[in-house]
Amino acid sequence: MNVDRDKSELLLLLTRKSVCRGTFILASGATSDLYVDAKLTTLNPRGAVLVGRAGWHLIKERTARRGVRVDAVGGLTMGADAIALSIGIAAHLEDSASAVQTFTVRKSPKAHGRNKLIEGNFVTGNSVVVIDDVITTGGSTLQAIDAVEAEGGRVAFVLVLVDRQEGGREKIEARGHQVVSIFTRAEVLAAGVPERSDPGAA
Repeated sequence: MNVDRDKSELLLLLTRKSVCRGTFILASGATSDLYVDAKLTTLNPRGAVLVGRAGWHLIKERTARRGVRVDAVGGLTMGADAIALSIGIAAHLEDSASAVQTFTVRKSPKAHGRNKLIEGNFVTGNSVVVIDDVITTGGSTLQAIDAVEAEGGRVAFVLVLVDRQEGGREKIEARGHQVVSIFTRAEVLAAGVPERSDPGAA
């Protein structure tokens, strides 16, 4: 596996499929000149392979550097779901004995059955990497962190596909959680983003 080559291919795919420039209203209500529909990349089979490899590489690198363990990866549905599963698969393909699991955080508890807020392979005491596709204000990432901590989990750090560099990282890190991004807004723009209002239209 060539990490630099994978990241270059992933960035090219991301800018072609998911990123566009124009005037957009974001989920936060703010207006921006850059929009990232990351799911067009993370739910693309080749994109999933690339984001899984890149994400798993960064997780291994950071856990080794900080001396922490990671039991599971996941975040708020839907943005984190495809990325978390891709990373879990990449870890398993690299080492079939890997114990890294994946989970998803609901936006509200399930209204029946066990009334779970966190679905999938998460248990109290797990050390986790919280995943997000795009960080703008950090709200969805912080919601996932709150859920993990409320269920007795520990957050090792946060991994995001694209940091829009609009204040979200600072809010998350003010809570004591390091943010690691595969790409930043600056890197995405440097790769060249066409003026278009419809991502994936290229």
